[in-house]
Amino acid sequence: MLYLNQLGMVCPLGESHAEISRRLFAGDSGVGMTARHSPGRELALGCVETALPDVSALPLGQRSRNNQLALAALAQIRPHVDAAIQQFGAGRVAIVLGTSTSGIAQSEAAFRYRLQHARFPADFDYGQQEMASPAATLASVLGVTGPAYVHSSACASSSKAMASAARLINMGLCDAVLTGGVDSLCAFTVAGFGALESVSAARCNPFSANRNGINIGEGAALFLMSKAEASVSLRGWGESSDGYHISAPDPSGAGARSAIEQALARAGVAPKHIDYINLHGTATVQNDAMEGRVIAALFADDVALSSTKPFTGHALGAAGAVEAGLCWLAMQDDNPQGQLPPHLWDGACDPGLPQLNLLPAGARLGHPLRWALSNSFAFGGANASLLLGRE
Repeated sequence: MLYLNQLGMVCPLGESHAEISRRLFAGDSGVGMTARHSPGRELALGCVETALPDVSALPLGQRSRNNQLALAALAQIRPHVDAAIQQFGAGRVAIVLGTSTSGIAQSEAAFRYRLQHARFPADFDYGQQEMASPAATLASVLGVTGPAYVHSSACASSSKAMASAARLINMGLCDAVLTGGVDSLCAFTVAGFGALESVSAARCNPFSANRNGINIGEGAALFLMSKAEASVSLRGWGESSDGYHISAPDPSGAGARSAIEQALARAGVAPKHIDYINLHGTATVQNDAMEGRVIAALFADDVALSSTKPFTGHALGAAGAVEAGLCWLAMQDDNPQGQLPPHLWDGACDPGLPQLNLLPAGARLGHPLRWALSNSFAFGGANASLLLGRE
């Protein structure tokens, strides 16, 4: 069995387990209004406001805000990662991450400088925006020589990275993996989703009849995964590809359903046993409609549901790991009554969607959360579902 031994996470809800859990269960959103990444237009974004590590000692190509977020998450669990390296050896520890932006923000700043000065600034290196940069940076910082690579498959990136990490251990290629995802806000992403008319100016409103788009966010979540026993395990995962459209999901939900069914089958768990589902829940019209139909077809009417994107924004390549991290926090011993993340929305049910058990503030199971499913359904039809279990 594969265990999620430790979690390091920084997101718009905070930088510690206690702060993130407190705000999550209290319904205190980390999404706020800002024009930081959309000059002249305020948007609701999930920004990380905490101080981040200094990267001036790193090689120039590794100095980016994205890598700062990754290093902030690593710092929370660094002693445990170092202990795994000492126990298994540097060549038996892997790093598998997901990202979609890497250091594009640094390139944006460099091109703005070039427009004014006809040259790039001295602190710019193309390597800052390479997708492999987060894994290469963490491998260098930690001295790891096992496999180190990045998935970049839009919103499913870090969920797929965690599935890949599990396969590495199961194939015997390594004994422990630092896995998860990291993504940072940048004007390129905000403008891109804006051009698709997919961005909501206010806090997103998943599954509402009034939903009108996403809030983009940022963050990092890193798990130490191994076969050493811990309270929470990665019991199942599923992946699929719609092959339908570059940005719209297959409305039938066949690919999403396949990913969920694979995760359940791999864990040997029936749908009726799932306590809670962290919905992909982007608050876009088509994605919510597809996911709602799939959930209603597979699960009982009373399965507990919420989308946590109104808390964190959509962290894109990091979203799967961040949302799995929120499930992991809810499964810890300090939550014996199984308090669950509420669903923040305006309460306006969409008559075109099935009835869904979207959780109010203060919802709890009355017992520890044992089975949690987390969905990630991305552009390009890349689907991934993770099933976490508590021992």
